[in-house]
Amino acid sequence: MKKNVYYVLVLFTISFSSIAQHSLNRIWITDSILPVPESVLLDKTDQILYTSLMDGSPAERDGKGSIGKLTVDGKIINLNWISGLNAPKGMAKFKNKLFVADLTEIVIIDIKQQKILKKITVDAAKILNDVTVDKKGVVYVSDPKVGKIFKLENDIATVYLENLNKPNGLKAIDTDLYFLDSGSLYKMDPKKNKQLLAEGMDENTDGIEPITDNAFIVSCWTGIIYYVNKDGSKEILSDTRKEEYYTADIGLDKEKKIIYVPSLFKKTIAAYSLK
Repeated sequence: MKKNVYYVLVLFTISFSSIAQHSLNRIWITDSILPVPESVLLDKTDQILYTSLMDGSPAERDGKGSIGKLTVDGKIINLNWISGLNAPKGMAKFKNKLFVADLTEIVIIDIKQQKILKKITVDAAKILNDVTVDKKGVVYVSDPKVGKIFKLENDIATVYLENLNKPNGLKAIDTDLYFLDSGSLYKMDPKKNKQLLAEGMDENTDGIEPITDNAFIVSCWTGIIYYVNKDGSKEILSDTRKEEYYTADIGLDKEKKIIYVPSLFKKTIAAYSLK
């Protein structure tokens, strides 16, 4: 009898441990005045939030897009810090440069001079999405429309990986490239050996940020945010699909465990603490 009780307790413990162990608590939310925010990037050096503002559809070439700046507590500094873009999405910072995916172009911005240095056309692209930069300054950009990840090195864009489904979120960590593709998380080493880390998420996976050495925060633009471990286990932190509260390309303050979530057509950015 005692053994049976013991096994029941063990099973209960295992079952309980699979239940969500983390939660999101909202700290602040902006007014609904941001013109379609697609991504948020924390600049830890200047303690600034950059946000890409499409101000239209994700594929429209209309010149209305911009990069905005907010304080880390959600106060708007300038929604047209850099203007004249089309439908800007993912962003990444390297030294004094900001790299932005804008349809078929990678836009390079000088942060100090607050101006566009150049726009590099990616010939095989249709709708560039997320951006990441490795420690050597090599830029990687995903395009879910064509199923490819591109590499930008010495201002030359080439195809780095192809024959994917809908690659989106990217994150370069040390020498490896982590990427999201249709609900799955992959790790790729410099020799392009690909390893599946997690699967079974909503197929519209979007943003990815490392919260620990062994776990990521993953967003799906349809409205789900996951806590995903490298061992493949995962939990849902938030699900706002019924409210049509889309959660696009997230930003992260890893030290403070604050997640910044753009909401696309609700026209807001919200900050959440991870518990």
